[in-house]
Amino acid sequence: MIDREFHARQITRLIQSFPVVAILGARQVGKTTLANSIVSSMNGSTRFDLENPSDLARLADPTLALQGLKGIVVLDEIQRRPNLFPILRVLADRRPTRTRFLVLGSAAPALLRQSSETLAGRIAFYELPGLGLREIQREKADRLWVRGGFPLSFLARSDRQSMDWRHTFIRTFIERDLPSLGVNIAADTMRRFWSMLAHQHAQLWNASEIGRSFGVADTTVRGYLDKLTDALVVRQLKPWHENLGKRQVKAPKIYIRDTGLLHSLLNLVTLTDVEGHPKLGASWEGFVIDQIVQCLGARPEEVYFWRTHTGAKLDLLVVRGAQRMGFEVKRTVAPSITPSMRSALADLKLKSLTLVHAGQESFMLSKEILALSAHELTDKVRPLR
Repeated sequence: MIDREFHARQITRLIQSFPVVAILGARQVGKTTLANSIVSSMNGSTRFDLENPSDLARLADPTLALQGLKGIVVLDEIQRRPNLFPILRVLADRRPTRTRFLVLGSAAPALLRQSSETLAGRIAFYELPGLGLREIQREKADRLWVRGGFPLSFLARSDRQSMDWRHTFIRTFIERDLPSLGVNIAADTMRRFWSMLAHQHAQLWNASEIGRSFGVADTTVRGYLDKLTDALVVRQLKPWHENLGKRQVKAPKIYIRDTGLLHSLLNLVTLTDVEGHPKLGASWEGFVIDQIVQCLGARPEEVYFWRTHTGAKLDLLVVRGAQRMGFEVKRTVAPSITPSMRSALADLKLKSLTLVHAGQESFMLSKEILALSAHELTDKVRPLR
């Protein structure tokens, strides 16, 4: 079992402050295992799995089943019973507080909307990503990149077994999980769309081009994209806009969030396969960006990219309050300063910029630009305050 202490600490802190805490994440990302490890160290807990018929029977009268419980109550797969949220509001408002609720689920739009509206001021959301560099041994970083962060994929006995697990995950996700989240799109269509996104990984979103490939309207494929984003398997990195007197790109960049799923969709089994593929640089860029976001603890609304029509660009811009942190990602062992970096420093008013590279050493390229080895990412990139 992999120790996910950082996430456990963050969630425990939220449980102490809010009567309801929701852990959101893609299927099989480790929500249940993490929740069980958290509540095992607390006094008194009760668990309901809303995919288990016997637990559903216990909740036939949810008020009766929940109102007498004390300690931590875990409700797993909460998206299957969103009608529980009004009851949780009543129970959360009791004084003194006798029960705190830890609810686990996928980030379906209806779930987020209903829980936010019903439990406003009472619920805290925590998005659980896949495994990150700080949770594994440093020498296994390439395995994490190739296989992705789903625990069962990362821990598989071989690359082939890992790939088999990911193929099964994708099929099950498309055929069962997406429909359960209210996504009524033919499985073959969604599979084709997801595969097309894999070939456009780390590129600007072009709805017209993809719509023509499917023979449907731009708005239709945009809906497909939003569904996968809501399900936490695709990242739409928003462009940063400022009045700079320059034309700036306004389309988002698209990433398959888990590089293991990306490689599965591209049929890349081993590290050698990945290193010989045209999407090598794009794959590594997405992997490093995801690790930076995890290390910083940045929220989706705090992460951007920046690009102008004249060619200046920045792979990742993180904005929290007055803080602006710029990151460029290059799969090279000989990093150097580019005109784009100087432009980003000046135009975005960055105090510093970090160039993450594939070499072994970290060093200053200039007074404002740090060349950071990806091997030292977790040591140098600390959580935002």
